[in-house]
Amino acid sequence: MGSAEPTFERVANFAALVAAANRAARGHRRSLEVAEFMLNLEPEVFRIERELRAGTYGPRPYRTFAIRDPKPRLISVAAFRDRVVHHSLCAEIGPSLETGALPWSFACRSGKGVSAALLHARKLVRRFPYALKLDVRHFFETLSHGVLEELLRPRIRDPRLAGLTRTFVDAGAPGSAPGCGLPIGNLTSQYFANFYLDPLDRRIVRGLRIAGYCRYMDDVLLFANSKSELWSALNSVERFVHESLALRLKSEVTRLIPAGEGVPFLGFVIYPGTVRFDPARARRWRARMRALSHALDLGSLTEEHAQEIAGSLDGWACHGNTLAFRRAWVARRVGGGLGRGDVEARTG
Repeated sequence: MGSAEPTFERVANFAALVAAANRAARGHRRSLEVAEFMLNLEPEVFRIERELRAGTYGPRPYRTFAIRDPKPRLISVAAFRDRVVHHSLCAEIGPSLETGALPWSFACRSGKGVSAALLHARKLVRRFPYALKLDVRHFFETLSHGVLEELLRPRIRDPRLAGLTRTFVDAGAPGSAPGCGLPIGNLTSQYFANFYLDPLDRRIVRGLRIAGYCRYMDDVLLFANSKSELWSALNSVERFVHESLALRLKSEVTRLIPAGEGVPFLGFVIYPGTVRFDPARARRWRARMRALSHALDLGSLTEEHAQEIAGSLDGWACHGNTLAFRRAWVARRVGGGLGRGDVEARTG
């Protein structure tokens, strides 16, 4: 890896930690915890730097809450000072985790993301007649610390940096079995979890020679010209996931789909000519917009904050061809709800 090899010194560096704090604060400056940290940025960062270098740093307890989006999940929110360290660590180890990664995984990678994943999947829908959709059962909750640390060992060879990495891995996730799980919500968890499935990418593309492939975290699509090729690949993937990665596929959502009938992926359904909300995502979008409207009417949100939230919801919807859907929703709401101010205009 030469000079690009990640080092502890570049993580526990004042300038790197300041830059990490600014990245971690984006979109969260309304939070009292974040505002207080940023108001006292230099002394707070000096404190973290001293603890890291002295070996006395340790993560603080998580704040947890449950969501259903669409399945129940326990979200763990780290203290902001820990999120600063997460950002500094991920900025340093990210390029090393990219080494050897195939171009068809799209989470937590520069130049990738949801839009790129949907665009690639749409090309595959147009190219191949059949798709196989796979998902890992309780992925974040059950991934093995032992397997992850073995995968990380050749990528992070600085002993102090490896120790800091283990600090976050070994902390596990609230409610997970010992030696398993990463907390949903940590930036480090996103990076580690995406990297954990790199061997699966290589197994499918290079080992099984599947010509059409797309993965966003543990949401996986395989494409081929025949059903038999995909059924054969499924048997091999199931064994590999269990024997090499200590995980299991979620058999109840495994589906072999004629691509022209629409392929579900990332909350959308991809057709050769368009990308639409899947029905569950459409219902959740409407429910969130109604809740936002109600909060605005009650005065529990300012119009400025409501516009920010509406813009975020709208931004997600814009990953698909949802303009007609959103305009129809606005038309039904004219005269009430988000009609205050310009919030509804964000959905047009």
